[in-house]
Amino acid sequence: MKPILFYCYDAYCGWCYGFSPVMKQIADAFPDLQIEVLSGGMVLPESPVHISATSSYIQSAYKTVEEYSGVTFGPDYLWHINNPDLSDWFPHSEKPAIALCVFKEIYPDKQVAFAADLQYALHFEGRDLTDNETYRHLLEKYSIDADSFYEKLNSEEYQEKAKYEFALVKQLQVTGFPCVLLQESATKFHLLARGYTPYADLKSRLERALETIGQS
Repeated sequence: MKPILFYCYDAYCGWCYGFSPVMKQIADAFPDLQIEVLSGGMVLPESPVHISATSSYIQSAYKTVEEYSGVTFGPDYLWHINNPDLSDWFPHSEKPAIALCVFKEIYPDKQVAFAADLQYALHFEGRDLTDNETYRHLLEKYSIDADSFYEKLNSEEYQEKAKYEFALVKQLQVTGFPCVLLQESATKFHLLARGYTPYADLKSRLERALETIGQS
């Protein structure tokens, strides 16, 4: 089998937002490498939990992400973090995971870009990823038929696909995000990144792993 690079992420993960530019560079540098983005289901409360439950943690954590990665969290996102008593956000990872599943069927080679767009929509533009209308501007960007997209977004079939990804990420023993693995065979994986990793480091690890399995 050809090696597959698995990028395990979550749309709500701030460190994954910081890692998005790194993964976009990797996708550009290795155009022939199959990359699969898997949603990890980081925020899956059984009943809705308001943003106020995590806002105080995010208030300090986002600055660390900015410092290490160079990304910027937008004022519209930070308004919800700094004014949780006024926010109507109840974060949940399922809908953006379903959206990614729908998108991957249409553009399997643009998964990294779309995942980055989802993160930018949340962390910079301050869009609510649990709101169906949040995705409309991306449908225009990628020329996706809105009726077909929303039918799939609200279907049980694609909800199951998202749940399968959550289960697969657990099966891969990923406990934090972002995480990057190179699959060599049905049973052999190379762990390339656990947590934020600079581009140069990830690129050299990936090159070494590909050399090891004779794919460089």
